[in-house]
Amino acid sequence: MTYGPGSRIGILGSGQLGRMLAMSAKRLGYQAHIYSPEENTPAGQVADVETVADYLDVEALKHFAAQVDVVTIEFENIPAEALKVLEALVPVYPQPNVLETTQHRLREKTFLSDLGVPVVPFQAVHSLADLEAGMRKIGLPLVLKTAGFGYDGKGQAKITRPEEAEPAYQALGEQVCILEQFINLDREISVIAARGADGAFKAYRPVENRHRNHILDMTLAPAEISPQMEQTALNITRKIMEALNMRGLLCVEFFVTEEGYLLVNELAPRTHNSGHYSIEAAVCSQFEQQLRAVCGLPLGDTSLRQPAAMANLLGDVWQGGEPDWAACLALSPVYLHLYGKKEAKPGRKMGHITALGSTPQAAEALAAQARGLLQAKPE
Repeated sequence: MTYGPGSRIGILGSGQLGRMLAMSAKRLGYQAHIYSPEENTPAGQVADVETVADYLDVEALKHFAAQVDVVTIEFENIPAEALKVLEALVPVYPQPNVLETTQHRLREKTFLSDLGVPVVPFQAVHSLADLEAGMRKIGLPLVLKTAGFGYDGKGQAKITRPEEAEPAYQALGEQVCILEQFINLDREISVIAARGADGAFKAYRPVENRHRNHILDMTLAPAEISPQMEQTALNITRKIMEALNMRGLLCVEFFVTEEGYLLVNELAPRTHNSGHYSIEAAVCSQFEQQLRAVCGLPLGDTSLRQPAAMANLLGDVWQGGEPDWAACLALSPVYLHLYGKKEAKPGRKMGHITALGSTPQAAEALAAQARGLLQAKPE
């Protein structure tokens, strides 16, 4: 079934991804209905309707389902049980089974490994004994991660010496974890792709992601990798989406090892920080693409109009006072996106800048210059 303009799109989650998704929906003539436990949210500020309720409030979920035509998500840290409640009443994409797999690191890695997709050597950790066995099997250094609900480097610890293992496990609450080999990287890349109602598949070109303190700092589009590596990344992404039989958008994050091998790191069944550049630089943005996929419309053109770079704006930019917006916006072609968050905290994503250029490096330099000017005080 197709849900055309005028339909009501339900969005679970209310952060900046939901905000940009709602803005894209409204541009196409859809109504956007946000559901989350928080008030005055980035997405709620631009939505037609905002429901504030717990994700496991069954009566609120039923009321929400009655007001929308189709439901999607803006982040994966939502109980899969909520999607199951909704799915009995209204179409939900991505499907609950996709969320169950991707929101749990151990289930995700096991799924990928069973599929034959290259991943970092790993082991499940249910006890300190498992952790010690994993250290002996995989070898140091290692990364210990909580199995569920982690993002931006949260819920993980690096282990370089045996005596660090027990304190790291205790610091993570002695919960179910996954132990992974620490990989020496050449770079990190990601692929964002969509799969439609008819199984059609379209992917954006791989982009390079640079992190600072485990948070995405800069994305360069396209990534400077060989055509062979690019095609391999696209083929792996398609294989994963087909195995999940998912409908919607998926971001696949890859490690590129120093030896030139690709390893899948994580999956995100939604729009992604590394795809923000697509608003200005791609024919069809990742946000419109998610809407097209979940609404049963033809998938959009993923071609890159021009090389681009996206720079995240964290709350740190505000620490010296109000940023110098005029200096930043005097540059061109530079595009500023602010998320409507009231309080700027260090490490909190407050917005982003996208810059276009003749090459990814030229765009990167312009994005870095624009971000630097925000913190430069006028004389």
